[in-house]
Amino acid sequence: MASALRQCLRFSPAFAGGLSTRCLLNSRVQRTQFVHVGRTAFGARDAEFEAAKERLNTLQEEPDNNVKLQIYALFKQATKGACNTPKPGAFDFVGRAKWQAWSGLGDISQDEAQKQYIDLINGLAGEEAPTETEQAGEEASAFKEIKVTKENKVYSILLNRPAKKNAITWLMYDEIVQALDQASKDDSVTVAVITGAGDYYCSGNDLGNFMNIDPEDMPKMARDGRELLRRFVTAFIDFPKPLIGAVNGPAVGVSVTVLGLFDAVYATDKATFNTPFTELGQSAEGCSSYIFPKLMGNAKANEMLLFNRKVTAREACERGLVTEVFPHDSFQKEVQAKVDYVAQLPPQSVREGKKLVRDQEREQLHRANEKECEVLEGRWLSEECVQAIMAFFSKKFA
Repeated sequence: MASALRQCLRFSPAFAGGLSTRCLLNSRVQRTQFVHVGRTAFGARDAEFEAAKERLNTLQEEPDNNVKLQIYALFKQATKGACNTPKPGAFDFVGRAKWQAWSGLGDISQDEAQKQYIDLINGLAGEEAPTETEQAGEEASAFKEIKVTKENKVYSILLNRPAKKNAITWLMYDEIVQALDQASKDDSVTVAVITGAGDYYCSGNDLGNFMNIDPEDMPKMARDGRELLRRFVTAFIDFPKPLIGAVNGPAVGVSVTVLGLFDAVYATDKATFNTPFTELGQSAEGCSSYIFPKLMGNAKANEMLLFNRKVTAREACERGLVTEVFPHDSFQKEVQAKVDYVAQLPPQSVREGKKLVRDQEREQLHRANEKECEVLEGRWLSEECVQAIMAFFSKKFA
């Protein structure tokens, strides 16, 4: 995959020390090394501050983007004082996010910023959760951000970033495509299931996908993102076996839209479904521009796709997006029984039956996918989208 697709808001020496607002391009997604650069004269907390910087390097879990920005801002305030640099240009995502975080601290003293920095890092180190694989409760697999298991004719795909609410990175997109391809070709597999680790099914796109990109690289990012999304949705359109969604908690964005391509979707009564595309200056994907109106009618589809309406599991079931809703306490048991039943059905009969149904609209789905990806490429390059994403980060940071 092109290196531009591997980017997320990373802590690099340039990010942590503020030496540059340009990203350091990497070809692989790896565990972040947290390194601060630059030294200055600190106050009475010198030793504690230095110890906190070292402790940051030992974290097992990478903090989310909002915490990274907070760490950056406090470090700059502690070492340089109040922000006095010009606001970066509109397409410098990281530069603007960092500037807003730093300037948002106002005129708090360097000593106070140093204290808050120490407290924040110590809190992260003290409360750190087990690794994502440990939370999933299974052995590591060849994949990094999903967990795949195969048992009794069932191929299970676990979205495995519970600390990040299973937000989808560029790498995770690619791994899900690979996993679906494996399941489709494995003759020992009758049915595939997708669910999430932790208390979320999936929080949608990791907005770090759009961060840390040099403005000059934006057109390439948009082209590569368009192609990756097209391949991702195509993998769901053309998956030849029964595909079941086990929505164990809130679902957002693309994790909601592609549910229309599943053969059955079971949800806990604690699940919610939200597609806040226009709020972020973007547009629908996952064939939802075609499937949602077909399932729920234009008015209710527009309510979700255009007006950002979040619906409950019961409402999603009433709209035809969810097959059945189960009480949260019995959700796993109920879904397992459904999956086990499907797994024992004659596999070729089920595949032929699915092909008959899918072939009625396969060409329309591919056309919808192509058009949605085309529109999204333009959206990602628009000033409107840039401003909407920056407003989202500013609101979360505030």
